[in-house]
Amino acid sequence: MGVVAVWALLLLQTGDPYAGRRENMVKSDIQARGVRDARVLAAMRATPRHLFVPPSIRAMAHDDRPLPIGHGQTISQPYIVAYMSELLRTAPDLTVLEIGTGSGYQAAVLSALVKQVWTIEIVPELARSAAATFQQLGLKNVVTRTGDGYQGWPEKAPFDRILLTAAPPEVPQALLDQLKPGGRLVAPVGAGPFSQEIVVIDKLKDGKLKRRSDIPVIFVPMVTR
Repeated sequence: MGVVAVWALLLLQTGDPYAGRRENMVKSDIQARGVRDARVLAAMRATPRHLFVPPSIRAMAHDDRPLPIGHGQTISQPYIVAYMSELLRTAPDLTVLEIGTGSGYQAAVLSALVKQVWTIEIVPELARSAAATFQQLGLKNVVTRTGDGYQGWPEKAPFDRILLTAAPPEVPQALLDQLKPGGRLVAPVGAGPFSQEIVVIDKLKDGKLKRRSDIPVIFVPMVTR
């Protein structure tokens, strides 16, 4: 049974008062805005977003906007999570490195789409909280590490896909080095909040990089030790 199916069964057994809100979120804020990947849409419907935000703002969990999660960090708006997941071109046999675990929501969505997710968070409290939520949901294909995302995770490299959920001024060379030939990296990039854009980098079979710019975005800056 796939991860999405397991979550669906668990939520059906325990009762899920947020199922209708997630369905409306997917239809109105994601599918209506052009996300078409059926697997991404299914993952967004199944992932219990309300478990990845503080209880005090749980009622806003399915609004299409970023929300604060403490420590100066945010959970990205649902549309951007889905959009970047679609850009990543996932498949069930792939491994993904995520930089910036945050609440863990993006990693949880990815866990339903790929074989293995390795996720790095520089704020220890957020890394521990996300890991606890992954354990609560039984996500055995997500491994969390507290560390500096600028260095990547060389022991587990190379990766089929790399996704950044915080914005560096430029994509760190270490991450490009840890991307497999034939792989893809998706990241918000920019020195300031109003000069960021999503960048898609494909590493060709010969190791050369093909880069293109996508939509403008506003993400929290990627920090380093």
